[in-house]
Amino acid sequence: MAVDLLLGLQWGDEGKGKIVDVLTSKYNIIARFQGGPNAGHTLVFNGKKHVLHTIPSGIFHEDTVNLVGNGVVIDPVIFNKELDKLEEQNVDYRKSLLISRKAHIILPTHRLLDAASEASKGKAKIGSTLKGIGPTYMDKTGRNGMRVGDLELTDWKDKYRALADKHQAMIAFYNVDVQYNLQEMEQEFFKSIEVLKSLTFIDSEEYLHQAQKEGKTILAEGAQGSLLDIDFGTYPFVTSSNTTAAGACTGLGIPPNQIGEVFGIFKAYTTRVGSGPFPTELFDEIGETMGRVGNEFGATTGRSRRCGWLDLVALRYACQVNGVTKLIMMKGDVLSGFETLKVCTAYNYKGDIIHHFPYNIEAENVTPIYTDFKGWNEDLTGMTDAADMPQALLEYIEFLEKELEIPITIVSVGPDRKQTIIR
Repeated sequence: MAVDLLLGLQWGDEGKGKIVDVLTSKYNIIARFQGGPNAGHTLVFNGKKHVLHTIPSGIFHEDTVNLVGNGVVIDPVIFNKELDKLEEQNVDYRKSLLISRKAHIILPTHRLLDAASEASKGKAKIGSTLKGIGPTYMDKTGRNGMRVGDLELTDWKDKYRALADKHQAMIAFYNVDVQYNLQEMEQEFFKSIEVLKSLTFIDSEEYLHQAQKEGKTILAEGAQGSLLDIDFGTYPFVTSSNTTAAGACTGLGIPPNQIGEVFGIFKAYTTRVGSGPFPTELFDEIGETMGRVGNEFGATTGRSRRCGWLDLVALRYACQVNGVTKLIMMKGDVLSGFETLKVCTAYNYKGDIIHHFPYNIEAENVTPIYTDFKGWNEDLTGMTDAADMPQALLEYIEFLEKELEIPITIVSVGPDRKQTIIR
């Protein structure tokens, strides 16, 4: 059985958690393949809001296995808090949650390193969430990292101590004022490690290989978005992992020829959290309204998201590098009430009109070129059938499908699981 992928196509926050939850009934296994607890996947059902950071978004479905893959970095403290919230909801996660032995562990000193590094940059800071994710991936590629499988060794604390001591020396090198009590942080860390050790660790690539042979259906869940990919995103204002389709292969051990559908998720407009270029960003009342109506605040950090019109140049680029086969449009309901909608269909790049995503999209190089569309006033949040959608919205969708040459198969019209229109 081929493995399907679900990816964000913008700067994250597209609504991946909701759609994984919606699609989970079709899959036996949901497998998270990259990223760390800077992700915030929000699910709303039965009148309750749930936010996951590391645990796959299929966890609320009783018969589905949820796997944290080798490409993920795990903060045991945050992970433990997620488990506590699941227990409050009477979710029996012990029988359905598996952890790859090859996943790397975020140490308390990784978070301190993150803070010291960001503080040293001054005005050039990249907008890190300060979760220690970048330093953890640096240790991974530097071959210094600590992995979940190390916790099964008798001397794992010695390995921890050596790495933590190295980190403290690096923190001192930055020569910035970072106040911390490591002993207090370690107390919570070691307690959370014991909880993590009570879960099931597996050789995940072998597990998934056997599951495929048995005909099990698998959905790989990504975090962040394609424009935050370490290679293909707006570097250096990116995350520290491969958020694109290729990351599912390396983050789970899935061969490229075993990839099936690639679901790409995008908002009907564009948002971005933190620093970095954003050609279609709005600084007026329209942008403020988008943020307010769309409740554009980070599920993990609480930071307000920058808002702007849909950038079709960036979206086409993300579809290309991922090989997207089906599109899912989120938050169509937020655009209700705007008299005119705009879509960026090209860039004026240093005086030339281009339709591809260039190396540098800083404001001094790029000016968006817009195509206007008639807006709609209808409230979409109660709609359940595509036939009920206003004509202006249908025309908006049809234009995007034509330009991207990919069908939009799902339109989300609200945060709840039920506010989803299948086309």
